[in-house]
Amino acid sequence: MDSKLDILAFGLLLFALVFVSASADDVVVLTEENFDKEVGHDRGALVEFYAPWCGHCKKLAPEYEKLGSSFKKAKSVLIGKVDCDEHKSLCSKYGVSGYPTIQWFPKGSLEPKKYEGPRTAESLAEFVNTEGGTNVKIAAAPSNVVVLSPENFNDVVLDETKDVLVEFYAPWYLATYEKVATAFKFEEDVVIANLDADKYRDLAEKYDVSGFPTLKFFPKNNKAGQDYDGGRDLDDFVTFINEKCGTSRDGKGQLTSKAGIVESLDTLVKEFVAAGDEEKKAAFSRIEEEAEKLQGSASRYGKIYVKAAQKFKEKGSDYAKNEIQRLERILEKAVSPSKADELTLKKNILSAFA
Repeated sequence: MDSKLDILAFGLLLFALVFVSASADDVVVLTEENFDKEVGHDRGALVEFYAPWCGHCKKLAPEYEKLGSSFKKAKSVLIGKVDCDEHKSLCSKYGVSGYPTIQWFPKGSLEPKKYEGPRTAESLAEFVNTEGGTNVKIAAAPSNVVVLSPENFNDVVLDETKDVLVEFYAPWYLATYEKVATAFKFEEDVVIANLDADKYRDLAEKYDVSGFPTLKFFPKNNKAGQDYDGGRDLDDFVTFINEKCGTSRDGKGQLTSKAGIVESLDTLVKEFVAAGDEEKKAAFSRIEEEAEKLQGSASRYGKIYVKAAQKFKEKGSDYAKNEIQRLERILEKAVSPSKADELTLKKNILSAFA
């Protein structure tokens, strides 16, 4: 009897934990089973109909999560989403033919109004506030810019293991800088920072800052700093940092097709691929030797080259092409930024073997 009660208690506890976890999501996952229970009753609902493989849906995802987070305490509004791959009949019922489709269901109604505005958290919030009678503001995202002061300036900027871009600014003139920091937030050796030059004038004067904003680059090998005289658009900054720091990011922070490529190894790979069976062993050894010479992040790329060459030997000439296709299928799904970086590096390096 006691064992049955224990099992029942454990089952109830597990159910409670699952329920709490599901309820804690800022965007409510809607299905064919719960849609009519959640939508069309005592609160309005904004619903995104999406497909996991859809590129526009992936782009919208962080904005929609931000929207859900901002509205999670608004009891009169539900922010929800429906996976149309999993619930095709539900999406068909509401006339969904493209992804993402965003519809507003007024309180007490299952007759939706299609949202046609910009796909940003701010624009979506404005729409929901108008339709739902709420007054919710989008929660501010945490900054990726390192804020400097006299107390931490030397530790951050003069660190000889980091490349550091510093914006000396005045509060009344703030340049668009946050996107640059966000694009490079996964680069451990790159720091995007700023210093309030109005507040810390002595430190600004030390580095000859007389106008705002002044940008200076402090590479690993030059902690005296050098003036940044390039353009002030996101693409200008991204190009500059990629050239100076050896990174390969685009304005969205994603790795480009150049990421991970080591020219000396690419040359050896061409020889390896073209070599006959008897010559392949020697060609493989040359790849290993060259990879061992690499340092820093390039050392990581070298290991991927060696592993790819080993697999190529074991599985044959079709290995690279098949593996690239497999990685591309995974990248089409929703994966974390760090996982996307890992898969993109492998895909780029495998292209030399294809």
